[in-house]
Amino acid sequence: MLRLLVGLTCLWLLVDSGSSFEVENKPVTEDCLDCLCETMSGCNASAICVNGACGIFRITWGYWVEAGKLTLPTDTALSDDAFTNCVNQPHCAANTVQSYMSKHGQDCNGDDHIDCLDFGALHKLGNLKCQEDLPYIFAKVFNRCLKDKERLAEGKIIKKQEETST
Repeated sequence: MLRLLVGLTCLWLLVDSGSSFEVENKPVTEDCLDCLCETMSGCNASAICVNGACGIFRITWGYWVEAGKLTLPTDTALSDDAFTNCVNQPHCAANTVQSYMSKHGQDCNGDDHIDCLDFGALHKLGNLKCQEDLPYIFAKVFNRCLKDKERLAEGKIIKKQEETST
């Protein structure tokens, strides 16, 4: 009986492994997450699921599974609502994106480095199709957001330089 209990405990740990709220490796910057959110949903979480894609990042069940089935602390990966609870909670959803990118990060656009442009393609097209062309509207909104973030960052650097030189 004890062996069965130990075996079941080990099986539970194997099944439940990876279903945590936090992610250690976070390759996606906050600015990149902001642009993914803005592009996917306008960062509007009021429409919880649209065609099976949920939350501010419009994450699908398959994406969530590939990311490791992250859950809220009150859920397990086996609970019926684990997927929707996580991806509709912004922090858990962001960690799901981080986990997916950590596992599937690749140079999608062939520029010899992995950056936010690649993460955008991975997020929208998936790891097997990220080299394909992005839908026009997605690319337009995503690239505009990234340029705006870049301009904002440059403005902050210039302002700091002006403050330190006076």
